[in-house]
Order: sequence, then C-alpha cells, then structure tokens
Amino acid sequence: MPGGAGYDWYYAREEDRLEQIRTPIHDGAHDEHWIWRYKDIRNWWSRHHHERVGGIRRAQATEWVPGSKPVWFTEMGCAALDKGTNQPNKFLDAMSSESTLPYFSDGRRDDVIQAAYVRAMTEFWSEPANNPARPAYGRTGAGRMIDMSRAHVWCWDARPFPAFPARLDLWSDGPAWERGHWLNGRAGAVPLSDVVAEICREAGVRAFDTEGLRGLVRGFALSGSESGRAALQPLMLAHGFDAVERDGVLGFVMRGGRIVAELGPEDMALAEEVEGVEVSRAADAELAGRVRLTHVEAGGDYAARTAETVMPGGEFLTVSDSELAMALTRGEGQAMAERWLSETVVARDAVRFALPPSLGHLGPGDVIRMAEDRAEARRWRIDRVERAGAITVDAVRVEPGVYRPARAVEGEASSRAFRPPIPVWPVFLDLPLLRGDEVPHAPHLAVTATPWPGAAAVWVSAQQVGGYGLNSTIAQPSVMGQTLTPLARARPGVWDRGPALRVRVKGGTLEGATPEALMAGANLLAVGDGSAEGWELLQFAEARLISPGLWELSMRLRGQAGTDALMPDVWPAGSTVVLLDGAAEQVDLAPTARNQLRYWRVGPATRAPDDASYRPIAAAFRGVGLRPLSPCHLTLKGRAISWIRRTRIQGDGWDGPDVPLGEAQELYLIRLVRDGNVLAQTQVSAPHWTVPQDVWSSAVAGGAFAVEVAQLSDTFGPGPYARRMIDA
Repeated sequence: MPGGAGYDWYYAREEDRLEQIRTPIHDGAHDEHWIWRYKDIRNWWSRHHHERVGGIRRAQATEWVPGSKPVWFTEMGCAALDKGTNQPNKFLDAMSSESTLPYFSDGRRDDVIQAAYVRAMTEFWSEPANNPARPAYGRTGAGRMIDMSRAHVWCWDARPFPAFPARLDLWSDGPAWERGHWLNGRAGAVPLSDVVAEICREAGVRAFDTEGLRGLVRGFALSGSESGRAALQPLMLAHGFDAVERDGVLGFVMRGGRIVAELGPEDMALAEEVEGVEVSRAADAELAGRVRLTHVEAGGDYAARTAETVMPGGEFLTVSDSELAMALTRGEGQAMAERWLSETVVARDAVRFALPPSLGHLGPGDVIRMAEDRAEARRWRIDRVERAGAITVDAVRVEPGVYRPARAVEGEASSRAFRPPIPVWPVFLDLPLLRGDEVPHAPHLAVTATPWPGAAAVWVSAQQVGGYGLNSTIAQPSVMGQTLTPLARARPGVWDRGPALRVRVKGGTLEGATPEALMAGANLLAVGDGSAEGWELLQFAEARLISPGLWELSMRLRGQAGTDALMPDVWPAGSTVVLLDGAAEQVDLAPTARNQLRYWRVGPATRAPDDASYRPIAAAFRGVGLRPLSPCHLTLKGRAISWIRRTRIQGDGWDGPDVPLGEAQELYLIRLVRDGNVLAQTQVSAPHWTVPQDVWSSAVAGGAFAVEVAQLSDTFGPGPYARRMIDA
C-alpha cells in the first residue's frame, strides 16, 4: 500500500533503522520517484518504463504499455509474529536456513497482526479509489489495476486442521505453524471488534464505537437468552477492555496504562463526601492468591483445559475459579490467568477524590497520574464517577506492565488420531471365579475391533427401546478370534499333547509360557460356542505364529476352573476363542438383575448408543461365578456311591484339612438317569450315598443307566453333574 517505508522514505543504513533516521525517496535526475519505490504499484503500472543503463536514462521507452495488464498478488501475507508486518516475508522455521525474525520483533506469537495485514490488504485494494479501472487490452478484458480475484494469501495448507499441526507423529513441520504464515486454524477467528459490534446490534444499541478494540475471538458460545451486558462480560474479562459512555456513544477501550491527565493537589475540589484524597487498600483476606481459568483448548481436541497461576506466598489465600465458554490456546489461557492475578494484586489499592467542573470530561476508563507527597506518582484508572453536586471519583491503581502482551509458550496441542466409527465385536462370558476377587454374579465382556476405536462403551436398558444408560467402558481390546481346526475332548489335569489347535485372532498377539507361568495363571483361553455360559477354559504353553493373525497352540491344560464338566466331545472349527489376559472386564450388574433379561448396546465410546456402529445384544446371566463345581472321583462299590467335593473359592491351598466349602451348606443332588429320564433322585449332606435295594434293583432291571451327582448352592442351584455309567 502507498505510504511509509518503501514509498515515502527508506533507511540508508542499519544504524539509521535503529535510530529511526528516515531518508526521503527522491529521484533528482528525472523526478521519476516511483522507480525507487517498491510499494508504488500504481505509478509503475500506469507509466512508460525507461531503462537506466549505467545511470543514463534511455529516451526510448520499453515495450510495456501502461495499464495493459492486471497485477496479480501471487503471494501476500505475513507470519503470525510480533511486528510481522515489518517484514512480511520473514518467518521462524527450525528446518529452514532463512528462519529469522522481522525487524524489532520479540518473537511472540501474534495472530492479530496477521489477520490485520490480510484484512488491510483486501479492504484497501477492493476500494475503487485505490484500485483504478483498467480498459480492455488485447485478450485481457477490462477490470482493475490489481485483480483481487487472483490475489493469493500465503498460505493455506491442504492438510486438515487441527490434525496439522497437532499430529507431530505424521508431520514434522507442525511446530513451525504456531508463528508461521499458515491461515489454517486462524482464518475462522473473528476480530474482537466485530464480535462486540454484533452483540451491540443484537441488543439494540446503535451508537457504539469498537475501533479501539484489539484481539481475536477463536470461539465463543452464547445460549441466546443473555442480556447484552451478560454476553459482553466474558469477552471483557478475557481480553481486558472496558465499556464506557461518552456523549451518548457506548465506547469500548482496551485496558492499559496510557495517561489521559496529570493531576496534582491543586486540581482537587472540596466536597462534603470526600476529604482530600482518600487512599485505601483491600485486606489480605479479600485478595485472591490463586487464579484458575477453565476454557476450551483451541487447536487440538477442543477439550476443557484449566490454566492456573499462583501469587508468590499466596498458596493459602483465596482461590478464584472462573469458567469461560471460549476457545483459547493454552498460552492465551495462561496469559489471561496471570493478567487477572496481577490485576487483582495491583487493584487492591483504591483512591477516592473530588474534581472541579473543569475536569468533568474525565470519566470511567480514563487513566490519570496523580502526584503524591514523598512517593512516586502512580497511575489510577477511573472506575466510577458520581455527578451529584461535586464530581466524586473512585479509581483503582493500574500498572502498564500488567497489560503488555505476554511471551506465552503454547506447547503442543493434544490431538488423537482419528478413529473411524467401525462396529466392534462384543462377546459376553459368564465365567467361574478365576482370581477369587471378581464379582461372582457379573459376566465379563470382551470387545475387539480393527482398528480399535480407542475405547468401547457399554450401554444397558431394561427395555428394548429407550432407557439406555452408560454401564461401563472397555479401555483395551481383547485378543479374540475363531478356531480353524477341531479340538477333541482331553483329560483334565494332565498335558494335552494332541494336535495343535489352529486359531485366527485379532486385537493382539499370542505368546508361549513356561509351566511355572501357567501354574500362575498365564495364557488362559476361553473356547466356546459364543453363548454366555458355553465356555471351556484351557491354558497353552506353546504358541507358534504361522502367518499374521494365524497361530497354532499346543501343550494344553484342559478344563480349567471346573469347566471340564462343560467340555464337549469336540469343539468344532469356527468356535469362538477369547484370551483372558485382563482386557475383558466385568460389566456392572446388580445382584437382583441375575436371570433378568437386559438389552445391551456396545460400540465406539466416541459415538452415541443409537449410532449404527453399535451392536445390540439381548441376554440374561445366571452368574456362573456362583455355580458350584462338579464333584470328582465318582466311585461305586456295590450300591454305595462316593465322591470328592470340589470348591469354587480358594481351592488351591494345601494348608488346611480340606478345601473351603464355598457354599452356605454342604448339600448334593443325586439321581439315577436312563435315556434322559430320572429313575430316582435324592439330596444328601455328605459325599456318599447308598442306593436303597428296591431302587437299585428296579434300575438294574431296566438295563444300563447313569449315576449323576451335583453340588447344590442355595443361590445358584445345582452345579454341573459328575456322571458314571452303570452297565446292568
């Protein structure tokens, strides 16, 4: 734009720049001053060009036809740097050899000056008075000297904001964005003056002045029901400006230390309400020693962020908590908190005095400096003026340093990698007690997905439609999959050295374990048909990787935790497998909800439960952790039947005379069964029973039959049956 450095004057030496000695730009030979002005686009465009070779001007002009072509701004803009407009082409980038600060810049990030530069350029050259008309010439149609439809602002990056610059794992130049030329993440910011003006118009105020405001609003939420004053207050607190009325105009001015008037004792007036100059100081108990400011962090995941600052020695003073529905960078939030605290400390000093009518032009928002006896003159900001009779003024102390821009360190904005809302694979497992500290009636839930959405949310309702509430959140994916080969029945308690079980899993990897580790609970795998109770628990010592996700498991321990009673003759190919390594978590289920049908929805935690990515499951759970284990070592001597009791809790100890009972009372259900029909049944309280002679004779007379024994639980009922065939 015309004017200033590069147009009216220049610095002949670097020393002149430091001392602000400006040399006028003048062409003494031919009065063609414009040839030395690198900002004088208009004269360059509208005049004939005469080359100067060796300082001698050629009489013949070049072939340039004045005004024949439009001027294109192929690259305009400046870095978001303090005093970036002093040298718009300068920037900071650790990866560039040209990295340097503009003249006199302190290196502070300044988005305001970048926005002001772009706004000034576009508004100035869009005015017809500044951009003369251009007639059609050749193939070029009519238009303006500078074709603003071809103006390009540097720069707009194709990489999406805020992933760039926050995702440093993807792009290494992310740190350069903070004080660089990028408009991404900044173009949407609105000047503070425009926001305040819109609020005033919506409130019905027509006479207002916002020209004195400086700042950008990145995001600001209003409910729509606030008054104009309530809507403005968060902005006034955040950006540090006041609303003052002057001659019927509502003006907005930034807080600072610029002095409007110097006052001495001779300028004071006499008033009954005030005796001279009354100075007061707030008590320490009224002083906030710690300030916390909660806001939305701009430039990342837009999560809530709290900035905190503490006054030295003020750890035990009052804490001031504030929440702003505004998007701020981390550095802006910290700078605001520090300014508030400093303002609080300085403004604890107040003054009250009276002024004569000749000084009636002073009002709220004006800063005065008042001479004091035996003390340095201080600055005071007028907060209140009463004009009932004498002009009574209330003011608080201010310090210019409080309002100087802080050199805030932004730090890295937090931004997680995008996770698509893909469906998850949930599997409920109603399992026996494994560690002993589980909730016995609550099932486990294993969830996996590729890719993992970060977390899976579990919602539950007592009705199929509506009424869903968040039950729990699964943080880690489970290693889950299916068998590709059948798994035949094997004897529990000894090594199963049969053919390797081939499985395909996702959600993680498998690994082998030593026998000692297996005894400690390692490599516990659930194999089942996918139903809540249909699980056999086994452990494997050897895991061999065949291909990605494909494993062979061998050297197994079968029927662990009493699941030998549920082992079928063969687990077919396609059976479900879940690695129980702690990733599967128990859901929250009340004891009264046992055997009650519930409707579950499981899906990505970033989505609502009605999203299409959620998987619905209707299920009721009996609470297998309460189920007694089946007896073992079932023997028959004549008509005498005996067995050994097992326990579902703390059954691995060897110190006591017997394992704990685990139930309220010792009770067993015994029955004689043939072809699914119960021939006889009874309950006993000891691990033995002699079949009555008549019952035995009747059973034997009918052919082969089975003896089945199950331990009874007052809560669960009978557990799995131990079974032995009798050949008659």
